[in-house]
Amino acid sequence: MGRSRIRNMEEFAAVSGISRPTVSKYFNDPDSVRATTRAKIEDALKRHDYQPNVFAMNQNRRTTKNIGIVVPNLADPFFSEIGRRVELACIDAGFSPILLSSHGKPSMERENLQSLRALKPAGILLAPFGRISDAKAVEEIDDDFPLVLFDANIRDVGQAFVGTNNDQSVDLMVEYLCRSGEPPCFFEVEAAKNPNANKRRHAYLESMERHGQEPHIYQAKGDGWNFEEIGSAEGGRLLASKAFKTNTILCSNDRLAIGLLSAAFQQGLKVGHGAECDIRIAGHDDHPFSRFTCPPLTTIAQDYEAIATRAVSELFSLLDEGAESSDKSETMFDGRLVMRDSA
Repeated sequence: MGRSRIRNMEEFAAVSGISRPTVSKYFNDPDSVRATTRAKIEDALKRHDYQPNVFAMNQNRRTTKNIGIVVPNLADPFFSEIGRRVELACIDAGFSPILLSSHGKPSMERENLQSLRALKPAGILLAPFGRISDAKAVEEIDDDFPLVLFDANIRDVGQAFVGTNNDQSVDLMVEYLCRSGEPPCFFEVEAAKNPNANKRRHAYLESMERHGQEPHIYQAKGDGWNFEEIGSAEGGRLLASKAFKTNTILCSNDRLAIGLLSAAFQQGLKVGHGAECDIRIAGHDDHPFSRFTCPPLTTIAQDYEAIATRAVSELFSLLDEGAESSDKSETMFDGRLVMRDSA
């Protein structure tokens, strides 16, 4: 015969012969009850089909095992991958991750943070939009919960930040492109408000100056999260008008580069490194699709694993300390050049 179904903790306490508070104490921390009591509860679990409602339990605890994770857009494979790694790191540490997507909308980011507040998380890991994030909403979360930012930073918010060293990564790419061919132009989205986009532009300018080259920045008109569409439409317009000063284009991110690759194909331009090629295209991020483009995209690989592991480690350190750190720590990992056929 199958195990009898138990609907709630009160029913389980009754069939196990243990008081409701003691049963609740066991599910919060099995080692907190006496060995004989623990044995009775575990024997009852073998005989009855019961799984406690973790979220309901959490509402009655001062400190929960929930970890909130908020990313700008899970439809973007970059954030899907890094969010997945952060989620797994939390699970490995015995916490219950709640992964939320803001779907490219700052208003949704605010709503996600409000939703997490109701679940009383032990802490929150946030990959913010940056300047277009609701500053007040993020600051209020920062006041009430341990908060670690990853991927994009916001000044004076959060107890720690973990991301990629854009100065190093962009300089690495610029150095390679200058050494292997014509110096690169820089292609970005005009309305980009993400801190990484701005840092990459400044890093490009500084790197070109160090290499004694004249910078050329081209901005695509567009807003939102449709970078491939923007790269194809605006990049195609610039290619058709022969606007780019050199035959080498460094895109602010891989998704923009993927759109530009499409535009080049539509105009019959051969992309790659060689005398027979018309144009070189490079990106940044090592987007999961970048090795499958045609030709495969030269890019900068961010260390997903290191960023995820360090962000979770920083949050758990805050939880162990039981208080906010007086100084915000910042950890930035170097990028790695990935040379493929596009440049």
